[in-house]
Amino acid sequence: MNTITKQGYKPFSDLFDELFTGLPSFERKTRNGIIPSVNIHETIDAYHIELVAPGLKKEDFKVNVEKGILTISFENHTENEKNDYKTLLKEFTQFNFKRSFNIEDKINVDGIEALYESGILKLFLPKKEELKVVPKEILIK
Repeated sequence: MNTITKQGYKPFSDLFDELFTGLPSFERKTRNGIIPSVNIHETIDAYHIELVAPGLKKEDFKVNVEKGILTISFENHTENEKNDYKTLLKEFTQFNFKRSFNIEDKINVDGIEALYESGILKLFLPKKEELKVVPKEILIK
C-alpha cells in the first residue's frame, strides 16, 4: 500500500498502515484467514522453522510432508461451555490455519522433528548429507 497519489501525497490509510508495519505480530491476516508468523533459519546441517502459536495444544497441530511440500496446520477443537457458568465476554479466539513450504529434495524427510514449547512450534529439518556445505579455507602460498 505504498502508492502515491497524483498530488504526491499518500492517502491517510496508507500512512496508518505504514505506521504499524514494523510492529511485531503473532499472526498475519490473509484473504483465507489468519496465519501465524514464522522464522526460518539455516545452519550447515539443517533448516529450522519456528512458528509462533501461543496458547494452543500440541495435539491439535498436524505436520505432514507430501510430494515435497511441508504443511503445518492447526485445527481448533473447542470445548462446549460448562453448564455451571456462562461466559459473559470471550476475547480469546483460536483460528484454524495451514502453512505450506516447498522443501524439494534438500531435506532428509525421515529425520524431521517437531517440538511445541513455550508457545512456539519448532521444526528441525535436517539436510541430506550431500547438501551439507562445509566452508573450507584455502591457504594462499
